[in-house]
Amino acid sequence: MNDSIYTLKDYGKVDINLKQIIDDKKISRSKLSNMVALSYDLVNRYYNNRVSRVDLDVIARFCYILNCNVNDILKYKK
Repeated sequence: MNDSIYTLKDYGKVDINLKQIIDDKKISRSKLSNMVALSYDLVNRYYNNRVSRVDLDVIARFCYILNCNVNDILKYKK
C-alpha cells in the first residue's frame, strides 16, 4: 500500500464549528468580535467556515471567551 496522499478527499477536511457554538450561546458575531479583539470580518469568516489558514491564537481566544475546547470548534471529517 502506498502511504502518499494524492487528493484532498483522500485525507478529509477540517471544518470550523463556530457558528453552532455562538448561536447556541446566543452571542452575536459583533459582540464576539469585540470580546476577542478581532475584526468583524475575520470573526465572520470563521463563523461561515471560510478560513483557509487557522490561526491558533484566534482559536485560543474563542475557546477562552466561549468557555469551550478546541475540539468543540475544529471538527475533522474523513
